[in-house]
Amino acid sequence: MHFYPNEKIAVFIDGANLYATARALEIDIDYKRLKTYFSEHARLIRVLYYTAIADDQEYSPLRPLVDWLDYNGFTLVTKPLKEFTDDGGRRKIKGNMDVELAVDMLALAPTLDHVVLFSGDGSFRRLIEAVQQMGVRVTVISSNSTQPSMVADELRRQADHFVDLDSLRDVIARARRARPVDTQEEEEEEEYYDDEDDYEDDPA
Repeated sequence: MHFYPNEKIAVFIDGANLYATARALEIDIDYKRLKTYFSEHARLIRVLYYTAIADDQEYSPLRPLVDWLDYNGFTLVTKPLKEFTDDGGRRKIKGNMDVELAVDMLALAPTLDHVVLFSGDGSFRRLIEAVQQMGVRVTVISSNSTQPSMVADELRRQADHFVDLDSLRDVIARARRARPVDTQEEEEEEEYYDDEDDYEDDPA
């Protein structure tokens, strides 16, 4: 991934899509390392994280991560999950954040040189094209090394640069601590908590 030292960048994270991609690649993302990586390579203006949360539950497994991000320099954009029953009587949960992400990217684009999008959702192709017409470079981060691919072909083609999430494993994955062979001591608590029981959204 190439950045010019003085270019202004913003990172947009489609939370549900990144979660699905990271899980498929068995990557446990360390968001502190992720933010540090971009701030060290360019002028990081903002990191925005988009997710829907069930607000009618006493405890949401996503809440600890959201709270950690909110206290550590990320811009959180959230809305309540919506529950409905389809024509077949099946319970469905909807939490699409595409509109919110698109509105924010278009608003910020005139002040940026480079946009980084963590998503493989093909519905963002036209958004990326619009941002490019403002003179902004766009890097899409997802994965086509999974089966099936997590990135829509039209989105990958539209982006100025495509980076496979798997290639960033060494710089954004949470470090795994090996347990000592001769002890039963528990590992130290992590700085934040990211549970895998989050809801799943269609990645593309």
